[in-house]
Amino acid sequence: MSHSGRRPPVHMVTQAHRSLSDDIAYRQRRYLLMMGIRAVCFVIAVVLFVNHFGWLVAIPAVGAIFIPYFAVVFANGGREPDNTRGFMEYHPNLPATRDSGTSSEANGGNGHRPVTPGSEDN
Repeated sequence: MSHSGRRPPVHMVTQAHRSLSDDIAYRQRRYLLMMGIRAVCFVIAVVLFVNHFGWLVAIPAVGAIFIPYFAVVFANGGREPDNTRGFMEYHPNLPATRDSGTSSEANGGNGHRPVTPGSEDN
């Protein structure tokens, strides 16, 4: 008994989204990295302020002030799309099979063999 029905779509594994636990771990690492950079900016700003470096204190201070906003927005932004096209159905590159339904469909559905130029049946 042959399965002439439609095959279920097969998705490429490489185009699947990363798992939810991997996505959460990635966002946590990114958040902690950004907050680490913020802590370094804050320490540098304090050291520069104590040593009276004037306006140079503003550069790391601005980083220490604005980095937490971006860290929280990126961490709570939700899952990032790995592939904007979504899943792509896998179509195997197999040679066409020869059955009676294929030749009649190839000739416009009239049930006759397709006639090629230069070949006549007498």
